[in-house]
This record gives sequence, C-alpha cells and structure tokens, in this order.
Amino acid sequence: MNHRSVLKLSEVLRGRGFDVVRFNFLYREKGGRAPDRMPKLQTCMKSVVEACRRFTGSGKKLIIGGRSMGGRVASMLAAEGFACDGLLLLAYPLHPAGQPEKLRDAHLPKIKVPVLCINGTRDSLCDRILMERALGSVKTRWDMRWLEGKDHSFPVSDEIGELAERWLGAFEK
Repeated sequence: MNHRSVLKLSEVLRGRGFDVVRFNFLYREKGGRAPDRMPKLQTCMKSVVEACRRFTGSGKKLIIGGRSMGGRVASMLAAEGFACDGLLLLAYPLHPAGQPEKLRDAHLPKIKVPVLCINGTRDSLCDRILMERALGSVKTRWDMRWLEGKDHSFPVSDEIGELAERWLGAFEK
C-alpha cells in the first residue's frame, strides 16, 4: 500500500475529490515476500471492501482495482460477480515476465463492469499485442490506455491522474 505508484495515485485521486482506500495483502503485513494463493488474496480484498462499504454506506459508486497483482485480484473478483461499479487497473500483469504463453486472461470476458486499464508499452508482464488480442473477447467497456515507452514500474503522473479523473468522473454524474 506504500508503493510509490499507489501513493501517488491516491494523492492524485484524493486531490480530485475521490475517496481512496489503500491496504496491504496479509502476506505483506506479515513481512512475507511470496504472495498468498489467489483465493486468500481475494478473501483479503473482499474483506477490506466490505468493511469500507459498512463505513461509507451504499450511496457511493464503488470502483475496485489496484496496481499489478492487486489489479488482477480485483479483476478476478469482478469476473466472479463481486458487486462493484468499475475497475481501475494499473500495470495489469497479463502474463509472467518472459512467459507470454502463460496468459492470465481467461476471466476477462466474464467482467461486466467498465474498466480503465493503464499499462506501459514496454511492460514485460503485459505484451501489447497479446493484451489487445485478449480484449477481443471482452464484452464490457474496457478503456485500455498505453503509456509510450513505460515499463511495469511506470511512475504515476498527472497524465494518469487526468485519465483516471475523466474516466471516474463518468461515475459521479
């Protein structure tokens, strides 16, 4: 939750009037390096989101997402029907580095909410051609934005804040 990109995105979105909740997955809180299995990651994210809903009530639109693995977890929850109004994904990891044959895209066509996904054109975990091919089977509104020359660890800039603000602004109307 304290990765520079997550902090910067939070700062940029809060500066534009959006509420943002950051959290660490349990393995991180315990000081681990290796991520937990997907079911445990999903349970953690569900728990955080449900606690936030109890705190804020049900009147606001709920956008879930994250950077890299956090975005993948959110996308899998949405594909399974977890109640949310949209997904905001940064540096989505379509495949492991150096293993483009191991696509993580089977769940994408099941997503029913709008998506804003921002990746770098030089991301070793998301080949642009493979991502565009995977999006051919997606039926929801998926706004894919590519940052020219950026890799998986691209810094969040005002440009990203503006993209997210315009996209998220559609939900506030």
